[in-house]
Amino acid sequence: MTAEVLITAAVCFFAGMGAGLGTGFAGMSAAAVISPMLITFLGMEPYTAVGIALASDVLASAVSAYTYGKNRNLDIRNGLVMMVTVLLFTTVGSFAASKIPQQTMGSFSLFMTLMLGIKFIVRPVMTTKEAMENVPMKQRITRSILCGAGIGFICGFVGAGGGMMMLLILTTVLGYELKTAVGTSVFIMAFTALTGSLSHFTIGGMPDLPVLILCVVFTLIWALIAAKLANRASPKTLNRAVGAVLVVLGGVMIAVNFLT
Repeated sequence: MTAEVLITAAVCFFAGMGAGLGTGFAGMSAAAVISPMLITFLGMEPYTAVGIALASDVLASAVSAYTYGKNRNLDIRNGLVMMVTVLLFTTVGSFAASKIPQQTMGSFSLFMTLMLGIKFIVRPVMTTKEAMENVPMKQRITRSILCGAGIGFICGFVGAGGGMMMLLILTTVLGYELKTAVGTSVFIMAFTALTGSLSHFTIGGMPDLPVLILCVVFTLIWALIAAKLANRASPKTLNRAVGAVLVVLGGVMIAVNFLT
């Protein structure tokens, strides 16, 4: 086995581990971790790297959503409403972004990841399911549409931050209990990632298959481990775990992007 193969496997392993932990614990998009690592350490073309990251996100988010749903920590009805709105307004945001001069806004999701991690450690989400369910269904659906529109537009305009924004909105604006917020977030991300990956591969062609397979497998394994641990944890422990994962991933990604 050559040094190049070993380096590729190592990069895919650590990228998949970071992405899987972020997905399973915090509903984070794998693109925030895998893309910069493939670009930085393997010299991969950014469009291809994003496609691989989105493809890795599909199964990881799906298996995480299944695990959260099995433990009754998933709001499918509002998740579907928000998903449709996010997908629609992501297109609107992308169109708007194409009409203005290109700006360097990729650091947005990195700093957001770090700050959100600190927020969960300093001010944990301790909302109960009972309190969450006391909000009228009509009010929750209305908020899901409005918030989904905002998240979708910003993601399409900036190109990043969807998973983190959904987690923030679900816990703060919609008043979700943390496990249900993560479960609903990964449920939505599974569909958005599938749409995005198919679009990338249709436009840009198939990527390096060994890298794609390794990233998908490693992300899936670590997402499943994280999701199972998260559903067994107490709210206080989960807040700390989510916060720690986000702080570490945010810090590492900032270092990867700005110090290399």
